[in-house]
Amino acid sequence: MICPYCNHDDSRVLESREAEGAVRRRRECEACQKRFTTYERVEEIELTVLKKDGRKEKFDRQKVKNGMLKACEKRPVSPEDIESLVSEVEQEARNKEGGEVSTKFIGDLVMDKLRKLDEVAYIRFASVYKQFKKADEFKQAVKTLA
Repeated sequence: MICPYCNHDDSRVLESREAEGAVRRRRECEACQKRFTTYERVEEIELTVLKKDGRKEKFDRQKVKNGMLKACEKRPVSPEDIESLVSEVEQEARNKEGGEVSTKFIGDLVMDKLRKLDEVAYIRFASVYKQFKKADEFKQAVKTLA
């Protein structure tokens, strides 16, 4: 790290701590012994969602959360559980190569997470996501749980 006082390119870290989504480091220049503070932040990769009609839009965490909230309505699922699942879905989408994911990929991830969390919520989400038209489609979805 270059010293802001003397432009020497060597400093040592005296202290590190988390601060508002960044790592705050207190440093001391090896040449002039003056101290300064730096903040390091991880640069997030822009996550793009490819829609069924070919459009692209920025990943919206709130849309995923809203879908899960509707599926889990009046179920014994805590808001913390939903928040955790949304974070898992976002992280898995970000880990996908290229920074671009399809709505199908996200929908399948959500269904997988809900299946493990609450079977009724899974069926509710699946019925909307897969656009069930007949009772037989519900029966098939329930059979996959057994």
